[in-house]
Amino acid sequence: MEINPADAIAAYKANITSAPASMMPGNEVNKPSSHFMDMVKGAASSAIEANKNAEEISKLAVTGKADVAEVVTAIAHAETTLQTVVSVRDKVISAYQEILRMPI
Repeated sequence: MEINPADAIAAYKANITSAPASMMPGNEVNKPSSHFMDMVKGAASSAIEANKNAEEISKLAVTGKADVAEVVTAIAHAETTLQTVVSVRDKVISAYQEILRMPI
């Protein structure tokens, strides 16, 4: 896969402008950033919505108002989202345990 340098520069510029003020060069901000917490909340909300969507489509399929392909797609999406959330949780717990094992 070939990467276009112009695309890489554009992606870098798009992400650097959305970085929190505390991460921008020359800005000294003592207020802690909550971007990680927002990301975790967003992932949890996404997983919950995917599960709700899969349940609703399953209910519609039981009543004969939804196609089987829609049900399979919704359930696969919910399953993938849940697996992602569980993987991230496992990595966070692993990192926390590694920090606890560090000598002081």
